[in-house]
Amino acid sequence: MKNCSGQTEKARYLIEELCSLYRIEKAVDSLVELGAPAVEVLQAFLMEGKPSKIFQPRLHAVEALARLGAKEVLIAYLLQEREIDDPEDRFGEEAVESSAARFLSTWPSEEMYRLLLNLSERRMLIGLIDALAEYMRADSMQYFERAIEDDFYRPAAEEAFMKLGGIACDALSVSAARVAFSPHSTLESPSSLGRRRSAVRILKRIGISAEHWRRLRALIRDPDDEIAAGIAGLGTEFASKEDRNLMASRLIELVSRVSWYLQEGVEDTLVALQDEAAELIAAEISSRMKQPEDIRSVDLRLRALLRIANRYERT
Repeated sequence: MKNCSGQTEKARYLIEELCSLYRIEKAVDSLVELGAPAVEVLQAFLMEGKPSKIFQPRLHAVEALARLGAKEVLIAYLLQEREIDDPEDRFGEEAVESSAARFLSTWPSEEMYRLLLNLSERRMLIGLIDALAEYMRADSMQYFERAIEDDFYRPAAEEAFMKLGGIACDALSVSAARVAFSPHSTLESPSSLGRRRSAVRILKRIGISAEHWRRLRALIRDPDDEIAAGIAGLGTEFASKEDRNLMASRLIELVSRVSWYLQEGVEDTLVALQDEAAELIAAEISSRMKQPEDIRSVDLRLRALLRIANRYERT
């Protein structure tokens, strides 16, 4: 009994070491070496402790609990309802919660998957996205789709979709075309646009089938330049002659207007559409070369078209 009490006191001392930040990794190792007596102290620290913008001690407490196999403590922590008023403290605690969710993927089971999926109905966490992605199950896709609407969660959700691979293409094709409007507005909401752009990017990485192209082809006319350019890039293998002509015209229109990170992709697609685009590009180059020298020298569209024409000559 005395020995158990001494180990508990040592665990409390090691929690103080965690909070000091100086020997944090050594403190975690020592807590794990203590075994079961450390679990109760770590649980109290995590469940009853105050969230803070300096979240590293709580983050490492989660790590120690995971290494000790205390999955029930991590589950209880994630299911705990807690209001955090300070935004910096709330951001820090989200990192801790994400870590707890991520560690739960080390105990894979149907029961654990259902718990994580239920948690996803009320929480958005990067670690929860990562944990669900490990199961590679189609019924996680609704959660991932919600996540790609948000800049913060989007990178993790895109990687989750990539793990799903081809089974995600149907849902992503629908998502790419589904426009949601801002309240009391005829304009697409920023979150909807972010989601649709993300869906197209993921589809480009995964690849599509002819059936998916039939669903997506109308987006060549999408008012968003990035989506139209991305869809054109997807369609070179499956598009009809009519669609290829439309793609060529649209990309020539966009070639000097898209953001720099899309420029190379647009030019590559126009090279792939050489049969449809070459005459249009030659005609526009001829027209623009008639401009005065001072205007030609700053004509970004002309520069882009000349680069593409040069690539045509080399093929």
